[in-house]
Amino acid sequence: MILSGKAKLAGVMGWPVGHSRSPRLHGFWLEKYGIDGAYLPLAVAPEKISQALRALPSLGFQGCNVTIPHKEAVYKAVDHLTERAKKIGAVNTVIVNEDGALTGDNTDGYGFIENLKAGAPEWKAENPAVVLGAGGAARGVLVALQEAGVSDIRLTNRTVERAEALAADLGGITVIDWEDRSDCLKDAGLLVNTTSLGMTGQPPLEMSLEGLNNSAVVTDIVYSPLKTSLLEAAETRGNTVVDGLGMLLHQARPGFAAWFGKEPEVTDDLRQFVLEDL
Repeated sequence: MILSGKAKLAGVMGWPVGHSRSPRLHGFWLEKYGIDGAYLPLAVAPEKISQALRALPSLGFQGCNVTIPHKEAVYKAVDHLTERAKKIGAVNTVIVNEDGALTGDNTDGYGFIENLKAGAPEWKAENPAVVLGAGGAARGVLVALQEAGVSDIRLTNRTVERAEALAADLGGITVIDWEDRSDCLKDAGLLVNTTSLGMTGQPPLEMSLEGLNNSAVVTDIVYSPLKTSLLEAAETRGNTVVDGLGMLLHQARPGFAAWFGKEPEVTDDLRQFVLEDL
């Protein structure tokens, strides 16, 4: 696409940033909707992140995404935070306001819920949910589930202290010992894996699904491989499964809409386009 002098600009800050699929994703939407704009990879060293953020308004940027290792640093550096960013304690999306101030948002939980709704429309928030893992990704998922109305959330992690700290911070969450992870599935309507177990190059997730109701939804935020061993096992026994790619795609929607003025859609052709780069 040929850019004009009025092109809207956004990008992704990371260190390194070459692994990010955000430029490919946003580039697809820019081309699809014929928008005069560009989304750029911005390699920013940790010690320069505040300087780079403050340069966004002067350079005419509408905002940016933030990836590893900057999410917590940007949380402390922006002028304003959305409520969901405050709850999650990290920022992945920055919006430049008309007055040049920076608003930090976190769309990970939004992406998770939208992906869940799209892949499993039968899912109901009234049913209990079991979440594996207590890292940053788990926090976003837990906040999203609470906001969606899930009142019975069971959290289990290999290091129980991390799970207990997270549960105490968010409230309303029951911590289950990792050794009992397969025993807490009874009557659950949703099982979510937020750990790296099962990811390409990582150890497998060893877990029996025998006690899980066949009507429950199983989702994994991992998208490499697209169908993890957990999802394969769940699908074999008849559960609805939702892969993690949709979370990546849906979490990008709020930022794109804010920067480029168009609410984008997650479509099959977008999924295939992004998958070609995995």
